[in-house]
Amino acid sequence: MKAVILAGGLGTRLQPYTTFVPKPMLPLGEKPLLEHLIEWLKKNGIKTTVLCVSYLRKTIEDYFEDGERFGMNIEYAIASKPLATAGQLKTAEQFIDDSFVCVYGDSVFDFNLKNMISQHKKKKSFITMSLYEYKTRLNYGVIETTKNGRVTGWNEKPEIKANINIGCYVMEPQVFGLIPSNKPYGMDDVIKKAISKKKLVNSILIKKGFMDIGDKTSYKKAYQQFLEKLGNI
Repeated sequence: MKAVILAGGLGTRLQPYTTFVPKPMLPLGEKPLLEHLIEWLKKNGIKTTVLCVSYLRKTIEDYFEDGERFGMNIEYAIASKPLATAGQLKTAEQFIDDSFVCVYGDSVFDFNLKNMISQHKKKKSFITMSLYEYKTRLNYGVIETTKNGRVTGWNEKPEIKANINIGCYVMEPQVFGLIPSNKPYGMDDVIKKAISKKKLVNSILIKKGFMDIGDKTSYKKAYQQFLEKLGNI
């Protein structure tokens, strides 16, 4: 099974860090984010990875080359402009002819991908999404009311939680038929289209083993978590 890593984004929320370095190449410890991802994929039995690149792509290509140094066969799908998540994925179509893993290049994972792949095949899914329980505390009191406005309760600064998408999928190659060519297109659009066409979209809930690097705050937090993890070894 091949993996596709979406590594072509502009990383605008991480400026100025990403002015000269593409987001997937930002360091986490002594290695770039992308190298951590490739090591995780290799650990889970993936032998070939397609890197979807665009912004500052030479930095990525010069570092990883054909992947031999990392024990991974690496191929490159190149886009000349930003295409959003699914639009980037579409550029890898020529490299894929079977079930595959798709991951965002701005996260670090350490969960059991083999189990996710096994569940995907067992359930004969079209797409399997990885989810994570996200918790946050509201800064406001939440007021409960009836339809006519009568106040019936006050919940001060409650914690709310929801299952969020963390950007790791197992997909069937027919998914490319849902994505327009050379056009910005979101992965949310693909999932919604698959559901509307009655395709089987399943999920697996990840309890731990996920770090998001979406903006400066989450990058700093992920770096701190990584240092703490190193301290425990």
